[in-house]
Amino acid sequence: METVLAVDLGTTAVKVALIDERGSVLGKAAREYKLSSPTALAVELDAEHYWSAFKSSLHDALAQSGADPTRIRALGISAQGETLICADVEGKALRPAIVWLDNRAQDEAQQLSREFGDEAAYRITGQVSFVPTWPAAKILWLRRNEPDTFRRVGRFLLIEDWFIQRLTGLAVCEGSLVTSTTYWNLTTRQWWPEMLAFLGITEAQLPELRESGEPVSTIVPSVARELGLDPATIVCTGALDQAAGAIGVGNIRPGVFSENTGAALAVCATVSQPTFDPSRQMPCHYHGAPGLYMEHTFTTGGMVLRWYRDTFCQAEMESARHTGRDAYDLISDLAAQVEPGSEGLLMLPHLQGAMAPESNPKAKGVFFGFTLRHTKAHFARSIMEAIACLVRRNIEVVEGLGIPVEEVRVLGGGARSQIWNQIKCDLIGRPVVTTENEEAACLGAAILAGRAVGIFGSLEDAVDRMVVLKERLDPDPDRHARYEATYRAYCGLYDDLRPTFERTRP
Repeated sequence: METVLAVDLGTTAVKVALIDERGSVLGKAAREYKLSSPTALAVELDAEHYWSAFKSSLHDALAQSGADPTRIRALGISAQGETLICADVEGKALRPAIVWLDNRAQDEAQQLSREFGDEAAYRITGQVSFVPTWPAAKILWLRRNEPDTFRRVGRFLLIEDWFIQRLTGLAVCEGSLVTSTTYWNLTTRQWWPEMLAFLGITEAQLPELRESGEPVSTIVPSVARELGLDPATIVCTGALDQAAGAIGVGNIRPGVFSENTGAALAVCATVSQPTFDPSRQMPCHYHGAPGLYMEHTFTTGGMVLRWYRDTFCQAEMESARHTGRDAYDLISDLAAQVEPGSEGLLMLPHLQGAMAPESNPKAKGVFFGFTLRHTKAHFARSIMEAIACLVRRNIEVVEGLGIPVEEVRVLGGGARSQIWNQIKCDLIGRPVVTTENEEAACLGAAILAGRAVGIFGSLEDAVDRMVVLKERLDPDPDRHARYEATYRAYCGLYDDLRPTFERTRP
């Protein structure tokens, strides 16, 4: 039985899974890390924390599986987007990674918008506007604020690129991850030379472009010894975590919409060619399935519930330590006690600004309408309903482009919550489908790596063999009708507060 090692480089944790060619997980482990916020807008992490978390989780996953490292054919990667690592030519990080959540480059994003125009950003890169999240704005900020570091940079890498170079010694990247840099041209699939010139960087400072699911090289022997892996293991290009997750739930054909509630909330609809929104609400990305594209956006999602857990749910976390249950399960139990609509309590989940369709970095998180009647349980449910409203907003934009949405496949940590899945199903008004393998991003990375080394004849064959559907939920007509008022109020609250967001300081 062929085995693939899958690595998911997430926002708040690294996950490692050993997966066989049937999609079964032989062993898995994860390590969390705490992001640093040196200022209100900055979000960073020492790049070595990613590597040490990877090593620890790899050790545990190998021990759990009992797998012989010489039987692992390939290593595939799923990676968070937009996190920028400034490295020397050997790949050594020169400063902490600037995480995708980082919002410090607001002035630089505005400068890029003035120089190139948001319409050009969309037409060339697929991104609806220039925002501080994109690595182009981050690089411009670095050039202005840390000129000594900027001059020393040999490679501007995203986190997948950095791991591939650490593993193989080669600087390689792929389209699904670099789409949102805003210095890569979506239609030509090449670097955007005018943007590179404006940023003051060269192609030599960027990795070599490849497709997702291609073999890169075997692991450097000294690194293989450090990790306890066979140096013959082939490292393959992976995909943006949301693209990998879409592949991992079988979203490689039009008509399927996938929604990932992890640290970020991400939505993906697969299309066969670049599809641009005349109102510039929905970004277009290159898919991890080569030759395909996806209408895709993300914003803070599960991180909102994590903030709620860490800030207000010490009792649930303590109970979880004593009972063995997950604290999120206990929070789901709280939410299940409350009627749909949370008795008028509304939440806007924009704790780090809003991405599509609002695309407003100045947006903030809001609880509105709470009274003496509302309890901790109401707040938990209102967060879940807010994320469901955000998913529905994006589905409406996608359908407005003529892209059908027949069902929603859910993945990420949020997909483990039965009550949250049903809330999404009832509020969106579409069937919600879960899959057997909860680690969809790891499965997608394994599918790409397996295809790269010839375990599967095609991506479609790999998906059909490895993705197993688990449960289908259908919307309840009565609850869906009740949620119409909640959804209208959610949309109206954002519209009413938008001028206030614009007037407030970052």
